[in-house]
Amino acid sequence: MSDTETQKSGFAIYRAKDAPGLMDTGRMCIASTTDVQRAGMKSLVAVGYLDGDETTMLVDKPGFALTHAWLKASYPLALHSHDSDCLYHVVAGSLRIGTEELGPRDSFFVPANTPYTYTPGPEGVEVLEFRHAQAFNFVNLSKGEAFYTKAAVTISANRRAWQTARPPSGFESSGD
Repeated sequence: MSDTETQKSGFAIYRAKDAPGLMDTGRMCIASTTDVQRAGMKSLVAVGYLDGDETTMLVDKPGFALTHAWLKASYPLALHSHDSDCLYHVVAGSLRIGTEELGPRDSFFVPANTPYTYTPGPEGVEVLEFRHAQAFNFVNLSKGEAFYTKAAVTISANRRAWQTARPPSGFESSGD
C-alpha cells in the first residue's frame, strides 16, 4: 500500500522501535499532589526511581491507546488510580496484585478511578496497557511518609541492578 492508500483506509503500522516514552507524549497527566507526596516523589527520583521502569506509547490513535510498560524487579509502584478504564496483559515476567500472582498471558482489568498497585516479580514484569482513551491522569494515592521511606530503601537496594537489567521477554525499548 502507498502512504496515501494507507491514510485513506485507516490501516496503520506501529513499530515498537519508534514508540515514544509515555511521559514524552503528554498523554499522562499527573494529578495535583500534597506536600508530602511531592517531597516523597522528589526523594524517590533522587535515589533512582526513574531507573526502575520504562514505559512507551506503542499506539496513540483517537479512541485507542496501547502502552508497553516494563517495571523492573521490586519496583515500588505507588497506590494510584486513573480516570480511564484499563485492561492490562502480562507479556513476560510476573506480578503480584493483591493476593494474586499473574504471569505471561494473564490479564487484569482496572475500572476508572479504582485504586490499585502491584509488585513486579523477581524478573520484573512487562505489561501491555489497553485504553479507549488517549489521555489519562495518574492520581497518586500514597499519602503517608512511610510509603516513600520504604520505597527509597527498595530503590537504593535495586538501582544498580535496574541500570543493567534486561526485560524478561527481550523487548528492547526506545530508550526513553
